[in-house]
Amino acid sequence: MNCNTVYITFPELLIWFPLIAGLASFFIRNQGVAKAWAILASIITLCISLTGFLYTDMSAERDFCLNNVSYEWLKYIGSSFALGMDGMGRMLTLLTAISFPVIFVATYRKSYAGSGSFYGLMLLAQAGLMGVFTAMDALVFYIFWELALIPVYFLCSRWGGERRIPATFKFFVYTFAGSLLMLVGILYVYQHTLPIQGFAEHSFAWKAFQNVQLTAGQQNLVFWLFFIAFAIKMPVFPFHTWQPDAYEQSPAPATMVMSGIMVKMGIFAVIRWLLPVLPAASLKYSSIVIGISVAGMIYASCIAMMQDDLKRLAAYSSIAHIGLMCAAVFTANTTAMQGVMVQMFSHGINIIGLWIVIELIEQQLGVRKLSQLGGVAHKAPVLTIMLVVMALANIALPLTNAFVGEFMMFSGLFQYSIWYAAIAGTSIILAAVYTLTMIQKVFLGESNALTGKIRDISWNEKVILAVLVIAVFMVGVFPQPMLDMVKDSVTAVLTKFRNG
Repeated sequence: MNCNTVYITFPELLIWFPLIAGLASFFIRNQGVAKAWAILASIITLCISLTGFLYTDMSAERDFCLNNVSYEWLKYIGSSFALGMDGMGRMLTLLTAISFPVIFVATYRKSYAGSGSFYGLMLLAQAGLMGVFTAMDALVFYIFWELALIPVYFLCSRWGGERRIPATFKFFVYTFAGSLLMLVGILYVYQHTLPIQGFAEHSFAWKAFQNVQLTAGQQNLVFWLFFIAFAIKMPVFPFHTWQPDAYEQSPAPATMVMSGIMVKMGIFAVIRWLLPVLPAASLKYSSIVIGISVAGMIYASCIAMMQDDLKRLAAYSSIAHIGLMCAAVFTANTTAMQGVMVQMFSHGINIIGLWIVIELIEQQLGVRKLSQLGGVAHKAPVLTIMLVVMALANIALPLTNAFVGEFMMFSGLFQYSIWYAAIAGTSIILAAVYTLTMIQKVFLGESNALTGKIRDISWNEKVILAVLVIAVFMVGVFPQPMLDMVKDSVTAVLTKFRNG
């Protein structure tokens, strides 16, 4: 098979279209036009992604035709503009493509001063995310990593809440420190690579990084440079403290992007750039990472139980779910790794749906504290149904999408260590407690003077939430297509990991 003829334009289009559309958005002054432009651009990006998803031959992945696009760029330092999509990349670019039109339509009634700039930054973030999930060159990966983060920083600092400045500063310090550590690690590995096609003495190419020969001591050092950078982005305990403040103070669309998609950058980076590049160190420190991740799951779940703010509850819930994914990745178990990949997609759908409902409640009532709410179901039955579905999916109820991933991850964790699995399993009970408590306090009981004024959601919000609910049950009832999609990605990563 000729690699150059297989979905050759899709990785490029997924980056260049939202990038150009985002830059054009900065010149739009009319608020309504800016919103319409962002929705149109995101829908076109989704169509590009769906076309690539439906009309590509995945035998190319089995033939290792991953560098679908590769241009000479900085050939004298061994870097090329190389992009490609294996099963995992296809799944995450699809999640990114689905999420942005959903976010734009769901928050359509919300107005932002300087809408052209707001939606321009959102589309630039989408372009950066697409680049992260398709980059097959370490330097290109780093550039897109930063491109995804910088627009979100400006979104939070300009359109965030009252305490946006300290929250944004903490977000910047954490992510900037992580990026510096990752850059040092990339440059260190680069100095030990072999040339590709004689362009340079060393190479940033993914294959060169995967085949780099480092001693055990060298791997141990670089492992922590990479892992800390990726752990901050996920985030996992104890690198998580920026997240609740950033989620709480950011504008709703930015929060949805960070929670639904950006946290997957960290998990994705571990699978793509840590395990295959540093397999020996990954095996050596797997028990420590799993221990940290499991401890973070319990910690975040307990903190979530104590929250009175809906946004902070959702933030800590997300930390617990990401902790399970991080632990499962390091088990070197095929079932667990497949579960992680399916769960990345499912968590994105579920948490965005949850954020949409929280935003709709806050838009109408101006509050999001559990103690101030109650009886919403009497006035907004459709909103209640949507929230209950998303909430139950979030705690992995059978027949929902999250059940598939969590069951597979716990299965792999159980095979790795029954004690880790038992401790992590208590988070299921804790998640049920804080989720059902939230449902009870927000939607059940008697209405009060505040919640008595709430109205049910509009047609566009019903359509968007219905789409997410359909996705929840489609993946939950029939997950096999997604498992087939990521099968070869899992095999390739774990073969290198286990033989490290």
